[in-house]
Amino acid sequence: MRRVFWLAMGVTIGVLVVRKMSAAAERLTPQSVAGQLAEGLRDLGDAIADFGADVRAAAASREEELREGTGLDAPLPTRDQATAGGQAALQARRGAHAADS
Repeated sequence: MRRVFWLAMGVTIGVLVVRKMSAAAERLTPQSVAGQLAEGLRDLGDAIADFGADVRAAAASREEELREGTGLDAPLPTRDQATAGGQAALQARRGAHAADS
């Protein structure tokens, strides 16, 4: 009985070792290595594309904040408004005493 147990144990371990070695040999074939490399490069490309999209979204958000803060998207003044604004700026530069005369 003891010999049958050890024989069964040896056969089981042998089968497991052969399976593990076959799987390792399969992973090390040129086709398998090339497939793993291609998959890794695809994953890297996807990660780079996601990073680029995140950067573009953050840049657009920041640009919008800056445009709102500086008023760059405000409508341009009409010709009449520009002339009136120019007159007001000219009077402001001359000072308060020039407005009295």
